Amino acid sequence: MTLPNLKTLVSVLALTAALGGAQSFAQESEAPAIVQPEDWSLDQRDAVSILTAPEGDLDIAVIEVGPAEDAVSAAAAAWQAYAPDAEREVELTTPGAPENGWEERVAISYVTSPSEQATVNALALRQGEDWTVVITNGSQATANKRSAAVSRARDSVRAEGFEREDFSGQTAHALTAERIELLREFVAEAAERLDVPGIGLALIDQGEVVYEGGVGMRELGGTEPVDADTQFMIASNTKGMSTLLLSILVDQGALEWDQQVVELYPSFRLGSDETTQSTLVRHLLCACTGLPRKDWGFILADLDTPASDVFRQLSETQPTSEFGELFQYNNNMAAAAGYIGGTLAYPDMEVGAAYDRAMEELIFEPLDMEDTTFDFEQGESGNWARPHGLDVDGEQTVMSNHFNRAVYPYRPAGGAFSTASDMAHYVQLELSKGLTPDGERLVSEENLLARRERGVEVGEGVWYGMGLFDEEHWGVPVVTHGGTLLGYHSTWYALPEAGVGAVILTNADTGSAILRPFLRRLVEVLYDGRPEAMDQIEAAAARFDAQADARRQGLTIPGDPAVLATLASRYESPGLGVLTIFEQDGETWIEAGAIQGPLATRENADGTVSIVSVGPGVISLEAEIGMQDGTRTLTARDSQHEYVYVEAETD
Repeated sequence: MTLPNLKTLVSVLALTAALGGAQSFAQESEAPAIVQPEDWSLDQRDAVSILTAPEGDLDIAVIEVGPAEDAVSAAAAAWQAYAPDAEREVELTTPGAPENGWEERVAISYVTSPSEQATVNALALRQGEDWTVVITNGSQATANKRSAAVSRARDSVRAEGFEREDFSGQTAHALTAERIELLREFVAEAAERLDVPGIGLALIDQGEVVYEGGVGMRELGGTEPVDADTQFMIASNTKGMSTLLLSILVDQGALEWDQQVVELYPSFRLGSDETTQSTLVRHLLCACTGLPRKDWGFILADLDTPASDVFRQLSETQPTSEFGELFQYNNNMAAAAGYIGGTLAYPDMEVGAAYDRAMEELIFEPLDMEDTTFDFEQGESGNWARPHGLDVDGEQTVMSNHFNRAVYPYRPAGGAFSTASDMAHYVQLELSKGLTPDGERLVSEENLLARRERGVEVGEGVWYGMGLFDEEHWGVPVVTHGGTLLGYHSTWYALPEAGVGAVILTNADTGSAILRPFLRRLVEVLYDGRPEAMDQIEAAAARFDAQADARRQGLTIPGDPAVLATLASRYESPGLGVLTIFEQDGETWIEAGAIQGPLATRENADGTVSIVSVGPGVISLEAEIGMQDGTRTLTARDSQHEYVYVEAETD
């Protein structure tokens, strides 16, 4: 989701006027090295390397700047060398942890208008006195569609002489009590630094759960601690379990990975006849069919949407790239895979109920995952962790779980509640290649591992299989998947060669910043790596602070009364449903699907005006106010779609 724009900082051109020395230095330097993704063009001149996407509307430019006063000055000089006529205001600067040999890393975003649908940012990198800047500039849709290539190219820019740690071939240390405590201490310190109320944690070594427990509290200001049996929403970690269901069905002969989906579910349709007939079972899970992410389609939909609506939405969606060409993550495809699996297991039941029963009987019960459920009433009762997010002033606050009910109609893609203890049983299965913790064969090794076969590249050392990521970092193979909902961020890691696994569940949006540093800390503990993980936590804390300040300063809160007075009370959008504007407790509120909260307003760089929901949490709805044939409209956008609400008659 895009943070609101900030308009109070300096423009790029104003800075470049004072930086002629840095600009001159750059022109005398050699062009920096960068990995050229397949099908991208490369233009190198002097100290500038420009990669251009095949669509021609997105650049990644790498500029060797040389000495500069600071990161923003270095970026200004880089823009002068890359596109001297560009004029962009700096919106936000956020520091990053040292990485890839760079002593300082600063991300810079620039002001854009919603209708531009543009990605404009810079990454300023310093080694010694010299700066290198990576500029990404162009179409947001292309940047989203080609996110793997963008990531691969940016990550390839490294400081001169840098050599990454390589632990390949080394034997991992056992997770002794002392090493377990190092990991627990890291989690506790990270939680405190990032203001995460509670974390569930489990560790596995050589097939045994060597630690399961928790850090902190289930609710901010509460007295009930998180333990191994505290329920969290695990979001997209559900996907790997849904693909496990299909693996079991392959073992049973109910389906084949390379079978046409329409043979199993005749009413399945994907965009056109050609793509429908080309879609195999594995394509539902591979994030490689070219279907773009379309999460607003279910976030804004009515909460009582039936599970079968997944198939309607897919029938109206056309791929934006070829099968197998690019990584594009699509939740509806994963949801369809789970529902088809449930239907094959229990053909006489409604698709959602069939999936729930299949997961309970074929996965949760055999793995003794007794606290894992798709039932919100059960998940939100007893020992459960409440979701938390930053409010508009950057303060951590407990949130309603109302928003997360939007995932229920799509639950095979991310709707389960689970615990650190239950998730440890699942990771044990992954590490044992199909055996339950009791040693019983649940799924064949062949079909369990089929989910990890490397498909499309996601970034350097990262590939997507079928509902799982297969990765390699510092020479260490890792199987993983993460999960994100409002107020819940989690992941699990399996390190097959080390025989080690981990589960980490958090109940705050700021918990997202713990997940990757935790993997780094795990590797540090297992292989005596350089201590870098806590630097990443510190950088994340600074980033959250900067983002909170930018969000608040870019908005009029409460919303401008003159702007709010122009709004209709009810809007409708085909395929989504109703959006309402209403007064509550003296404030103007918005409700659309899972979005519910007070409204702010913002004037955009192009003179248009948007309304922005400002409830706590990282996800908010931004909609541009407009007119269409004399009728009031609100237009919301994601990277590849536009959702238009049109004024509707009130009852």
